[in-house]
Amino acid sequence: MDKNFYITTPIYYPSGNPHIGHCYTTVACDSIARYKRMQGYNVMFLTGTDEHGLKIQQKAKDAGITPQEYVDGIVAIFKKLWSYMNIKYDRYIRTTDDYHIESVQKIFKRLYDKGYIYKGKYVGKYCTPCESFWTPSQLKDGKCPDCGREVIDAEEEAYFFKMSLFAERLEDLLLNTDYLQPKTRAIELVNNFIKPGLEDLCVSRTSFTWGVPVTFDPKHVVYVWIDALSNYITALGYENGKYDDYKTFWPADVHMVAKDIMRFHALIWPAMLMALEEPLPKHLAVHGWITFNGDKMSKSKGNVVDPFILGERYGCDAIRYHILREMALGADSDFSNEILINRINSDLANGFGNLVSRTVAMVDKYFGGTLPAEREEAPLDKELIDLAVSICPKVDEFIDNTMIKQALETIFTLVDRANKYIDETEPWVLGKDESKKARLATVLYNLLESIRITSTLLCPYMPTTMPKVWEQIGAAEADVTYENAKKFGVLPANVTVHKGEILFPRIDVNKEIEELNAIIAANAPKKADEPEFTPEPQAEQIEFESFQAVDLRVAKVVECEKVKKSKKLLKLQLDDGMGGRQVVSGIAQWYEPEDLKGKKVIIVANLKPVVLCGEESKGMICAADLPDGSCAVQFADDKMPCGAKLR
Repeated sequence: MDKNFYITTPIYYPSGNPHIGHCYTTVACDSIARYKRMQGYNVMFLTGTDEHGLKIQQKAKDAGITPQEYVDGIVAIFKKLWSYMNIKYDRYIRTTDDYHIESVQKIFKRLYDKGYIYKGKYVGKYCTPCESFWTPSQLKDGKCPDCGREVIDAEEEAYFFKMSLFAERLEDLLLNTDYLQPKTRAIELVNNFIKPGLEDLCVSRTSFTWGVPVTFDPKHVVYVWIDALSNYITALGYENGKYDDYKTFWPADVHMVAKDIMRFHALIWPAMLMALEEPLPKHLAVHGWITFNGDKMSKSKGNVVDPFILGERYGCDAIRYHILREMALGADSDFSNEILINRINSDLANGFGNLVSRTVAMVDKYFGGTLPAEREEAPLDKELIDLAVSICPKVDEFIDNTMIKQALETIFTLVDRANKYIDETEPWVLGKDESKKARLATVLYNLLESIRITSTLLCPYMPTTMPKVWEQIGAAEADVTYENAKKFGVLPANVTVHKGEILFPRIDVNKEIEELNAIIAANAPKKADEPEFTPEPQAEQIEFESFQAVDLRVAKVVECEKVKKSKKLLKLQLDDGMGGRQVVSGIAQWYEPEDLKGKKVIIVANLKPVVLCGEESKGMICAADLPDGSCAVQFADDKMPCGAKLR
């Protein structure tokens, strides 16, 4: 029988562009899917977008476009991000897809015909951002218990799903099976929602039109959870002719979601399936949030981190590794620039990357890139080899329990042990003794094999970088299979290495933190008390020849000091690539000399010299007015050489 494996992310709500907080679930599911494919499973990895609802309709109206146009634009960005992060999903579902709409209408009608859906009237509280109805007793300090935002009074005709009928079965599912991981979340749900009395669920709306129409009552649209949650089976062809994979892959092996939507997946979704008399998913894995200074990432708080920016700076594999390595299942993971950079430096640059580059460099230095076949074993080798062949089964167990952080920690015990093995065996000493060549070859071969096993097991998490490793260590495609990850001695005895690029360059921590903080600050929303900025009127248009007359150049601040006779002026000595010059600038109120020294600025180089407070100034530094009346110097990119002309 074929080994099938079905894993899903939630379908994301495209009310805004994705950020690093969206990435964890998708990267985690992608890594597990890749690992299962490596093990020989027939994998279905599903992701997608939940595109209906009042909030989408309102966003589209504000933008002056149709809801479909709005979601099409956001979905394109989601797909671009998943491509950028090297996400290899098998199927992408949109709730606006025709086949999904067909299935949802049939599911709603079936539940109605079976007596599980009835018409009534909803009176209560509603959170528009969460698309959630709440009773007054469920509110926290009068606000939405999920997102903490204000709720509104809601009253409208609606259809309801008889959730209360499934309370006992849901409690048994949560407490007496391993359906929900971690178990603490299951106990929390039972105490908060089932013990107080599970209420019937509002499953239709009449106050907006952007949704799936109820076939037998068209003024109603199917409310978000029956629409959205059904995607896990409609994407397999349930109640539609688009696909024919339901019998192959259902029930799902793993649904992975963040803790803020676990209630819907742990209570509503199983109840729907029970009512439909369909099998229940095997596992629901609930993870925490990527937080920023302890707060959940939110555009309204200004703490969103753009994954495109991070990926451009460090590569997608470093970002994938960081977010997977930091978050334990069920717990939150705080994001900071310092944590990110230190993780890249410690694990990837100093740890794994350094192991690869040192080993390949030594094979190249001592043997011209190709190891001799002669060997000389030593007792020290056994500890490394025994550890290497024990890693894979441990990783298997962690992956089966969606414990990716622990899987990565286990793999890196081999990285740490191999680096220690280098210090213990001292290859640089062996290389000086001609009689120790066979011993040296053994040491380096053991290191290459450790790297082969490590990189094979790391490939699901860092799929872009590991093929580069295999090329450097001389591993063929057949050498880096799952089965060979449990063996030692797979590489040819006379393996040939190929020196390559540095896999993970070390990052200057202080400089990088400063630059990332500046990016985050620039993207933060304007505070309510922040002064409005009115640009000066545009100057009269000029001919291109007039613009050419202004000579803008890049210059580096070599020295900087305050002008003694003035509180406003700074005197700067600049390297302008043309012999140097002195410029006096009225920015002393906003910059200390040490703020500018070593920085590159843009100057107007062809201004006639003037004397200010007794100091000659040959040019002007470019700066911009700010809303509070201050100014900001326009710094140039470090890559621009001194004297470069701006055009």
